[in-house]
Amino acid sequence: MRYYESLYIINPNLSDEEYKEVVGKFNNLVENNKGVIIKVDEWGKKTMAFRVKKFDKGSYVLLQFCGANDIINLINRGFNLDDRVIKHQTIKLKDNVDPEALKIITDKTEKNVEKGMETDSASWKTAATEKIQEDKNGISKNHQ
Repeated sequence: MRYYESLYIINPNLSDEEYKEVVGKFNNLVENNKGVIIKVDEWGKKTMAFRVKKFDKGSYVLLQFCGANDIINLINRGFNLDDRVIKHQTIKLKDNVDPEALKIITDKTEKNVEKGMETDSASWKTAATEKIQEDKNGISKNHQ
């Protein structure tokens, strides 16, 4: 699977229900097309550097996910057809990744950031690799 990141800006004048509907729509679009959501980061309303479709503010959402090549066409088409999305950009971060390993790395990084600790990506990658091996072998290092 490939690892992608989409940043999209939602109309800031929507109600909370409509906002959650838009976020849920794109999360479901990924999942319904055999994709795996790694992280959904809602940044909230921010002032934009310039006006976009007569808006000077927007609600920012960062969606990190894994999927096949064709998922990009589907998600970009969804962004273009939904009038509630005022701007979007999707980039490919990596080829051939393991979604479960990415989730482990993301979770551990978030926990350390919350604790105020620095993260060392190499050590998290090693920890994620060990966890995947444990899961495959059915053995935990703590129980040996």
